[in-house]
Amino acid sequence: MDFTPSDFMSDIPVPIKPDSPRFMDKYRAWLRLNGYAYETEKAYIDWVLKFIRFHNKRHPEEMGNEEISRFLNNSTIRYNWSPSTQKTALNALINLYKKYLKREVGTLKYQYAKVKTRLPVVLSHEEAGRIISNLEGDKQLMVKLMYGCGLRISEVLSLRVKDIDFAMNQIVVRGGKGDRDKFTLLPTSLKEPLQTRIYTTRKVHEADLANGYGSVYMPNALAKKYPNAQYEFIWQYVFPSVKISTDPRSGIQRRHHLHSTQIQRAIKKAVQAAEVHKRITSHCFRHSFATKMAMSLTICM
Repeated sequence: MDFTPSDFMSDIPVPIKPDSPRFMDKYRAWLRLNGYAYETEKAYIDWVLKFIRFHNKRHPEEMGNEEISRFLNNSTIRYNWSPSTQKTALNALINLYKKYLKREVGTLKYQYAKVKTRLPVVLSHEEAGRIISNLEGDKQLMVKLMYGCGLRISEVLSLRVKDIDFAMNQIVVRGGKGDRDKFTLLPTSLKEPLQTRIYTTRKVHEADLANGYGSVYMPNALAKKYPNAQYEFIWQYVFPSVKISTDPRSGIQRRHHLHSTQIQRAIKKAVQAAEVHKRITSHCFRHSFATKMAMSLTICM
């Protein structure tokens, strides 16, 4: 599968012109000013745009409770929304009207989505081992981090060299779910392969610097505060992309991290080779980690 530069860098916030008169640009700028995580920003923008299009591109300031109710009710019935999807859409519109436009939202009349109980797919330790044994190189190491540390695939991909603390046997996850930082334990068995991976990353970075590249994406606040940090080794991604890409937003040529589709595709092939007859995604390894931890605590008690 071929990827465009925008595919590789889809987790980088889109730029906003400070003086843009567009309503959605102003709302997006307000979300950032108020510290919303980029994933939340993308979700809210997406739902507000769907709401506007549903009402034939009427301006949000011209609409209110009646239009919100009609959108939620019609969409829930037509698309058989889950409660979580309906809640996300509702949260986006409440945020838009109550917090951004400063308008009270009264009682809404819509049909609640039916609750659907779904149990997470969990792997046994033996099944996880069989799948992991059918992976190799960086992809195997990434899955081991998901299973051994409980990391999401996005958290593994966005790991930077400075986030690995070998002396303290821990990994720092920056801007995880809810845009919060957290610590997780680094299994001893993963220290050596991670050190080898970081050594390779250093060689790649040194070659990039020699060829006139070597910068890495930095969040806007950090980029302004530390303009030279983008060239420092400690800020480089642990799992860099195999090629230099052009950031479609800034036009800068640099190396981003691997794309999630690459690891997901590798997992699918490994599951088939291991003959594990379950619907396995990258997130199953995180669920399995949590189940494994819960079981060990139960045994200890």
